[in-house]
Amino acid sequence: QVQLGESGGGLVHNGGSLRLSCSASGSIFSIDVMGWYRQAPGKQRELVAAITNGGRTNYADSVKGRFTISRDNAKNTVDLQMSSLKPEDTAVYYCNARKSTWYGSYEYDAWGQGTQVTVSS
Repeated sequence: QVQLGESGGGLVHNGGSLRLSCSASGSIFSIDVMGWYRQAPGKQRELVAAITNGGRTNYADSVKGRFTISRDNAKNTVDLQMSSLKPEDTAVYYCNARKSTWYGSYEYDAWGQGTQVTVSS
């Protein structure tokens, strides 16, 4: 079992910044990919940013240049630095940690409980 704990959500004004943090614990071994997803009311959950164990990153087009994802492999943590926040960024943000088998399925695909980010106009 792998558990994820999230922190850093909150309420900020348009143009503000927040840093989200996620820590993994349990039967982790080595995590292949860690990332952040978000879900706004009435919308599908979407990928915000992801980072591999080797440091390769992937960002949603809507956050490129504003958000930065980073991880500490030794500490099993991943952070998301969010700057120039917009009201459109308002959502529940979920941490994700994933490890794949050699044949393509998942050894685990763990999710945090979510942390609310609200950006006011």
